[in-house]
Amino acid sequence: MPNLKDIKNRIMSVENTKKITKAMKMVAAAKVKRAETTVKSARPFSNELLSLFKTMLSKVDISVPDGITPERAIDNYRELLAPREIKTAGLLVVTSNKGLAGAYNANIIRAVNKEIEDNTAAGINTRLYIVGLKGTAAYKHVTGNVKVAKTYTSVVDNPSAGAADMIAQDLAEDYVAGEIDGIKIITTHFNNMMSYSLTEQQLLPVNLDDVEPAELDPLMEFEPSPNSVLQAIVPMYLSNTVFQALLEASASELASRMTAMSAASNNAEEMITNLTINYNKARQAAITQELVEIVSGANAAKG
Repeated sequence: MPNLKDIKNRIMSVENTKKITKAMKMVAAAKVKRAETTVKSARPFSNELLSLFKTMLSKVDISVPDGITPERAIDNYRELLAPREIKTAGLLVVTSNKGLAGAYNANIIRAVNKEIEDNTAAGINTRLYIVGLKGTAAYKHVTGNVKVAKTYTSVVDNPSAGAADMIAQDLAEDYVAGEIDGIKIITTHFNNMMSYSLTEQQLLPVNLDDVEPAELDPLMEFEPSPNSVLQAIVPMYLSNTVFQALLEASASELASRMTAMSAASNNAEEMITNLTINYNKARQAAITQELVEIVSGANAAKG
């Protein structure tokens, strides 16, 4: 017969867990609404900037000398845009600092592992730039042709343009220095409150395959020159792309946590119901047993 005290303790334990998961769901739901508004507000600018940048890049000859000496690597658009053979691939991996978000981090890490395997098979080394504690922990002991170049653990909870600019500058410095020959961002795209999708975006070298063949607006003028404008757009493109990736990841993580905590709360409620039924059955059985013993004792006394 199940122990009534053990069942009761189990019910109390599950009820306490339910309180925690329900509270976490409410917190995530409150945050994801703000994150959704932020990420959707940022998308039009990011899309237009990317379209303008790629269209302009397909028409401007970067081999023409401009006499500009960049002070920062991120301003050195000639080195950043010049095609090169990829011997070492850079991966910017955006994970979260916290768990309890369903399969969110596991999906990202699985995609990164697949990318590393593909690079290894092609004879390409991999350098990781990891955002978030979960990704940092997952690749703490990498060896061979994989190296963790930099980690960022204080930017994922509250994405900012300043943090994105810092990451973009680090990537640009390693790219110009020849430490990496390509940069890809592995993160998530926020779809809605209930879902997100994994994305792999090529940051450098820039992919011009999807650029429309249309010419630039003939009424558009560039001062002092198209190359000068391009030099200003490239850092903006790099920083804004990283910033958008951080925003998408933050909203996706919160949505995943809200869904996971909702499912956990429902499971806890179902478990409490089942445990309560078992408790009532065990209690009824105990009462029945006591009554049988009392009746048996009474009959024995009469005999």
